[in-house]
Amino acid sequence: MTDSAISLANVTCLGCGCACDDIGITTRDSRIVEARNACELGVSWFGDGDVPTRTRIGGRDVSEREAVNAAATLLATAARPLVYLAPDLSCEAQRELVAIADALDGILDSITSATAAGSVLAAQERGRASATLGELRHRADVIVFWGVDPAVRYPRYGTRYVPDVSGLHVPDGRRSRAVVAVDVVDGVSDVDRRGPADANARVVVSPAEETATITALASLVAGRDPGGSSAAWVFARELAMHLISARYIAIVADAEGTADTGRSAALITLAQSLNGPTRCALSLLRAGGNRSGADAVATWQTGFPMAVDFARGYPRYLPHEGTAHARLARGEVDAVLLAGSAALVPTDLLSLTARVPRALIGPRASAAVTADSTRDIVIDTGVAGIHEAGTAMRMDDVPLPLRAPVAGPKGAADVARAVARRVRELRGPSRQAAAR
Repeated sequence: MTDSAISLANVTCLGCGCACDDIGITTRDSRIVEARNACELGVSWFGDGDVPTRTRIGGRDVSEREAVNAAATLLATAARPLVYLAPDLSCEAQRELVAIADALDGILDSITSATAAGSVLAAQERGRASATLGELRHRADVIVFWGVDPAVRYPRYGTRYVPDVSGLHVPDGRRSRAVVAVDVVDGVSDVDRRGPADANARVVVSPAEETATITALASLVAGRDPGGSSAAWVFARELAMHLISARYIAIVADAEGTADTGRSAALITLAQSLNGPTRCALSLLRAGGNRSGADAVATWQTGFPMAVDFARGYPRYLPHEGTAHARLARGEVDAVLLAGSAALVPTDLLSLTARVPRALIGPRASAAVTADSTRDIVIDTGVAGIHEAGTAMRMDDVPLPLRAPVAGPKGAADVARAVARRVRELRGPSRQAAAR
């Protein structure tokens, strides 16, 4: 007998960092058949809700209990275990995984160290003038898209936040706002970063001049113009004209895929300089899968967002030499717990984890393991926001509830909780995990 269609409103999509929470999901026969309001990226992320449900050790199907015990034993007997947070985990799952790393006196890291470390480190060094996306929607009258077109990787950013939607102080939406596109183009290859095609004004900057242009612009905003004639100063003067007269500026830049702390620090300085003659917030775009949540949970539990070492019995922050990639490349890790969607982990890092015994827990974990693997422990779980309820963080660090529109395999939070319990049993009661 065919099940009737079931609809669930206000589902949160983790397809990108926008975390749109107005998605309407319709299911039939325990499959997703419609995702209303979702963009193409969101529709792809939800899919039909079908995920594998395998539990394996060394290519052999086993019970979940056996796999959990094997994973806990692997970690508890390792000298330098690594717990790695990949995307598509709820904050509840992330909390359990931080607790495991703490109980093991191990290493904790997340995908942030490989994708957005530059912006994180710059913000820690200088602070950052930020705002929620809701504030930008209601107040920003000038939007500067710095080397990014959100429509490419964050499709609903423009229609949910800025510049298209109307707000309290910008009632006419797009007509109430000026959009400035800063195209960072190298002029040689197709590798460039362009702003939206429908911008009101456009400035072209070469990658080599980008940081210098941002620095020059900050100087101009602060009232310092030494009369420089370089390309950076020419571009900066052109751009400054669009900014000084604004009531509220939103500088939108992509935090993903850059380790350039200098560029990130320059954008932070520019935003802070503009908070004198006018108002300005720097909005950093993050990819999906609750990556911002991993940063928030790790910071809440340990004081640091990534690259945390518990070897001395307390958390230490090693954002340069202590990342997962650096430690694996140096051969300092002898066991790995990789939790989340392994397919979203950088390929080179995933290859490094395969050199040591590892346990993979998360959505489609079995798909990341080769058929001839003889030592990997694999537990497929549901996807946070599809099969598992909980909490996620939007790219502006606003927490949002996750609903589970589809019944599926056990969530990663439950599996991680079982592993954490068994790890404590194996390690003994010598030290309570501070992350708990």
